Amino acid sequence: MISRNEILSTIQMIDQQHLDVRTITMGISLLSCADPDAKRACAKIYDKITHYAENLVRCGEEIEAEFGIPIVNKRISVTPIALVAAASETDSYVCFAEALDRAAKTCGVNFIGGFSALVQKGMTKADEILIRSIPEALSATDIVCSSVNVGSTKAGINMDAVRMMGSVIKETAEKTADREGIGCAKLVVFCNAVEDNPFMAGAFHGAGEAEKVINVGVSGPGVVYHALQDVKGAPFDVVAETVKKTAFRVTRMGQLVAQEASRRLQTEFGIVDLSLAPTPAVGDSVARILEEMGLETCGTHGTTAALALLNDAVKKGGLMASSSVGGLSGAFIPVSEDEGMIAAAESGTLTMDKLEAMTCVCSVGLDMIAIPGDTPASTISAIIADEAAIGMINSKTTAVRLLPVPGKKIGDRIEMGGLLGSAPVMPVHPESSELFIARGGRIPAPVQSLKN
Repeated sequence: MISRNEILSTIQMIDQQHLDVRTITMGISLLSCADPDAKRACAKIYDKITHYAENLVRCGEEIEAEFGIPIVNKRISVTPIALVAAASETDSYVCFAEALDRAAKTCGVNFIGGFSALVQKGMTKADEILIRSIPEALSATDIVCSSVNVGSTKAGINMDAVRMMGSVIKETAEKTADREGIGCAKLVVFCNAVEDNPFMAGAFHGAGEAEKVINVGVSGPGVVYHALQDVKGAPFDVVAETVKKTAFRVTRMGQLVAQEASRRLQTEFGIVDLSLAPTPAVGDSVARILEEMGLETCGTHGTTAALALLNDAVKKGGLMASSSVGGLSGAFIPVSEDEGMIAAAESGTLTMDKLEAMTCVCSVGLDMIAIPGDTPASTISAIIADEAAIGMINSKTTAVRLLPVPGKKIGDRIEMGGLLGSAPVMPVHPESSELFIARGGRIPAPVQSLKN
């Protein structure tokens, strides 16, 4: 039985503390769409997506209206296109991205993810074609998102793919330079990518998933921030318990929405992802949560410890609140999407090196960080390699989403609007990593991968 106090508390979280369901994401398998003829394959992809997801947006809006729960985005994720397009005889996969874009727009969703390749141990011909197609694909489409998994704890790091992705990110920025390099905001490089992530830009529908599933992502940094205001000066075990209890309540709301969407759409329920995903709005910041724990500014000494506590407590609270917690689940630290992170970066307290340290204990990695447009591709590749190494050694998901906007230099600001926000251009180390990246090959899997 839900008490009157619980109902009033949830209303307050939604109305005043930015609690929301960040996304309902329908995952769709496209394996049945493979065809030697690329045009026929694209037609099959369009037909399948628009058939399965035709009621997704309407369902989300109905749940939002009936339950009074804000549902910010409705999204689609699909099987990594490199797997689907491999059967087609073509030297470019841009047409597949355009088919995804058309289908997503027909369904009315905000984004579609899955223009992706999994190359942690090596590249097929299809993987290479997809990777080389990314810059044109992201410049020719509006709501398609792309990801490439370059490493894993089991396989090590594919340094040939890491080298390629540095150049791909640079080229993507150049092709969308007139839009603040927005193509790079839709491109993620992963280590240990998960198959049931509902959040963009890294969402794809894993090969081990069902024909179609519903995954829900819930977000509530503002709720956690307000909860911590009631325990000022308390010991850290009290802080952790407060975050756990808050995460439990937030996840219960996500479970309700996921089950309801699954029932109405006659689609298998996948997972609830409880991730503290911030927005540029004041009061919806992960950085401000860390500062509420006693840090003067996010990025100062103690930040990594505070983030570790937050991430762990969020996961522990969420686990007990849903029949299936998955995705990434934890705290995100995207610079451009968090007003507290932006302020800390502009003050100089939050640096690239500190962000890298924080990624050891957060849910993802170096996310939505603007860097100078003249940053060499080899430096970008080296940043990817560092982040992949953190994920590989620590058996966790890490990712890189960098924005090297042409013509922008340190101290400038890029503006992308909406949930993507804005970001100050942050410095990177000027010393070269060219010879390191030029080696190529593969960094072997660590000893902890031998668990069979």
